[in-house]
Amino acid sequence: MKVYCTIGVQAGVEELLPQLEKACGRTLDFTWATAPMLVRRLQAGERADVMILNRAGLESMTKEGRVVAGSQTKLAGSPVALAVKAGARKPDISTVEALKSTLLEAKSISYTDPAAGGASGIYFAQMLEKLGIAHEVNAKNTYPPAGGFSGNLLLTGQAEIAIQQKPELLHIQGIELIGQLPGDLNMVTVFCAGIGIESTEAAAAKTLIDFLQAPAAVAVLRKKGLDPDAA
Repeated sequence: MKVYCTIGVQAGVEELLPQLEKACGRTLDFTWATAPMLVRRLQAGERADVMILNRAGLESMTKEGRVVAGSQTKLAGSPVALAVKAGARKPDISTVEALKSTLLEAKSISYTDPAAGGASGIYFAQMLEKLGIAHEVNAKNTYPPAGGFSGNLLLTGQAEIAIQQKPELLHIQGIELIGQLPGDLNMVTVFCAGIGIESTEAAAAKTLIDFLQAPAAVAVLRKKGLDPDAA
């Protein structure tokens, strides 16, 4: 059974994979990428039995008739967060002014390329413009590979600070969260699931989605930085 899944929930879903396969009675073939990358592939003619995307992506697929009506299910929300390499000093991001100072003082950062369509990258780029520091901060930014994790650049020394969805940062071993964006800058992305209109595995697909809402699965999602209550 084919599942197209955003990297925003990858850490939690990967940990649940053996249980998911047992519950569905199927081998699950996952394709991981940002939600917009997956949307473009689906629009190009690829198909999936289950789509786990951000809300905007799933709404788009629903409007285009690619999702079974009534199968759309909210799973969890995730804030944008910042991280440093484990053991490094954690700078102050407790207020908007502190965040600005931290970003301006950092020697290097990494956030998702907005052109790749990831929600955190688009939002962070817009936030830098709003704060009036886009030129200075972007000059020392290195984008992770398309569909990849900015936290990996902390490990290679290419970045002092990484910015991405909280679960995407927690997915990387050897880094530590500083926290999420302060005050009114905080932004939560909601992730949703739906069944592909061309799926011949509708019953198993529904089982997978239902399983992700069960208490045991919710506990794992919370541990991985996702908040089902935010959905």
